Amino acid sequence: MSLSKVFLAATAAVALQLPAQAQEQVLNLYSARHYQTDEALYSNFTKETGIRINRVDGDDAGILARLKSEGASSPADVILLVDAARLWRAEQDGLFQPVKSATLDSRIPANLRGKDEGQGGQWFGMSTRARVIIYNKIKVKKEDVATYESLADPKFKGKICIRSGSHPYNLSLFGAMVEHLGAEKAETWLKGVKDNLARDPKGGDTDQIKAVASGECDVAVSNSYYFARMMRSNNPEDRSVVEKVGVVFPNQQTWGTHVNIAGAGVAKYAPHRAAAVKFLEYLSSDSAQSYFANGNNEWPAVPTVKPANPALESLGTFKSETIHVVAVGMNQTKVQQMLDRVGFK
Repeated sequence: MSLSKVFLAATAAVALQLPAQAQEQVLNLYSARHYQTDEALYSNFTKETGIRINRVDGDDAGILARLKSEGASSPADVILLVDAARLWRAEQDGLFQPVKSATLDSRIPANLRGKDEGQGGQWFGMSTRARVIIYNKIKVKKEDVATYESLADPKFKGKICIRSGSHPYNLSLFGAMVEHLGAEKAETWLKGVKDNLARDPKGGDTDQIKAVASGECDVAVSNSYYFARMMRSNNPEDRSVVEKVGVVFPNQQTWGTHVNIAGAGVAKYAPHRAAAVKFLEYLSSDSAQSYFANGNNEWPAVPTVKPANPALESLGTFKSETIHVVAVGMNQTKVQQMLDRVGFK
């Protein structure tokens, strides 16, 4: 073979390798997480792997709508959502592809993963957050709000604050209550909670906590990390709120406290699948799991990882429910119909 032909063959071989090499250096992430603390999480992944992350931010509903619109031309590699019901909906809409990973299967508990029909999970929970009860320490006894069921007790009429019943965080809690109580009793409970509201549902979880501290209501429902964030705040106003309210992890004597998840999966048409799987495995690593806890006050999904977060340590350990998060997602339509029937906005 002539020298020129050898050169051309070598050049062609290099050209064929370039797309694969380039593919391993980029990851397109569609994320519903809006936490500045996650920036270090992503940059650490790039430092460890050399894979650059291109991120598209949006809320869960917006990301799902975008993925449906883009279809097979979507550049998304990883979809990161912050609610079990949204992850289940994305799975139902065929937006994920299965991932067979010994690392993920061994580290993420089975009840925090999407369905696996033998080819691998569709998505994986990466962090957890508890749906806790906040109460005014002067007006309410802790033992009187020891369960979610107590929120429907007539003695709390006009004393409860909560964000919209149709918000994903509440839909997931209510979906869990359907699993625990059955549909008929769960609807009766929802009507009781609605009848006890101090005002129409509005605002976010932080607003509910502040409403209890200000006396607008005596009891509220919030995700745990909102309260933990205020515990760690240097803002005097936040510190004042924390001093006035208490926190209950409900149903410790029965099925345990409801926990929701933030989770991720590989997009159905991911152009950089290998990088996507590597990213999911990275999110399950000890370092990333610790960062979820220490950076955003969530609990690790991997049970062997113990957070070094003073707020979480102060809140203490608790018994969490063990129902599969897929069941929570499957109940969403049923729950929304219940909310409409009882007039829970």
